[in-house]
Amino acid sequence: MTTPIPRRTLVTALVAATALATLGHAGTALAQSWPSKPIKLIVPYAAGGATDITARAIGEKLSARLGQPVLVDNRGGAGGVTGTDAALKSPADGHTLLLSLGTTMLINQYLYEKLPYNPQKDQALITQIALAPVVLLVNPQLQVSNAPELLAYIEKNKNKVAYGSWGMGSYSHLAGAWLSDKLKADMNHVPYKGEAPMLQDLVGGQFQMAFASLQSARPYIDSGKLKALAVTGGQRMDALPKVSTMAEQGIKDEVFQVTGWLGMSAPAKTPPEVVARLGTEVQAILALPDVRDRILQMGFIPVGSSPEQFNAQFKKDAPVWERVVKVSGATLE
Repeated sequence: MTTPIPRRTLVTALVAATALATLGHAGTALAQSWPSKPIKLIVPYAAGGATDITARAIGEKLSARLGQPVLVDNRGGAGGVTGTDAALKSPADGHTLLLSLGTTMLINQYLYEKLPYNPQKDQALITQIALAPVVLLVNPQLQVSNAPELLAYIEKNKNKVAYGSWGMGSYSHLAGAWLSDKLKADMNHVPYKGEAPMLQDLVGGQFQMAFASLQSARPYIDSGKLKALAVTGGQRMDALPKVSTMAEQGIKDEVFQVTGWLGMSAPAKTPPEVVARLGTEVQAILALPDVRDRILQMGFIPVGSSPEQFNAQFKKDAPVWERVVKVSGATLE
């Protein structure tokens, strides 16, 4: 004999189902009417850099595809924290987006004791736009021709080798600290406020090695003022095809396999339909030859993943960066 369901339970279930249906219809309605006004694309860095250039290239194409202006809003400050926080705390209606580096979108949660946003909870990942490998550089006066020779030199000269970085907690700092720890080399870290002064002092011989972006390092490489030994990541850069990866040179460490990246996200409660639509649109934009070429020439590798793929990669990269930050001992306020 079937036990009758209490009337109160039926009423409660009906109310809950109605509420869910209402929310679902509201989300669908928003997705169908989106975008209903200009879209703000926040870049948490100053204008003119590689992230800004990429944002403007994508924004122009996205505007044409969506029929609404896409306005790039540069909000530099606090290493990208200020702009990222502003983007992720904006209304979750799909009209404010973030285009930033993996530093602010992922790594900062391990660097900052008090971060005003939570990368795990406060953003809806849309697409990983491009990988951002870096180049391992040395001053030409250092008599090494590849990464293994550099590592051998470091091991033979413990406590005597210094590496530069474009700031505490930057990839250049974390990678150098990891290398120093693995080789038990006690290398000296020389931090700068930006890549430009770091590279100038590397040319001047103030320290021996550094990791840097190709966009900033290219003039020095082309002029012979700096020597490129290897690149990080799983494949060579199209813009630097003769320089092999660290993995190709036998250095299989996972830290040099993962790379920095550029990604797009929205506030966490942005309707999934809007997130999916944005992912599809940006994927299509990144497949355009002129956009791909522009990204490749900056030393990036176009990706254009789906939101699901981006979430999976985010979860895969997170524990690696957590370990690297712990080894470096870097903390930021």
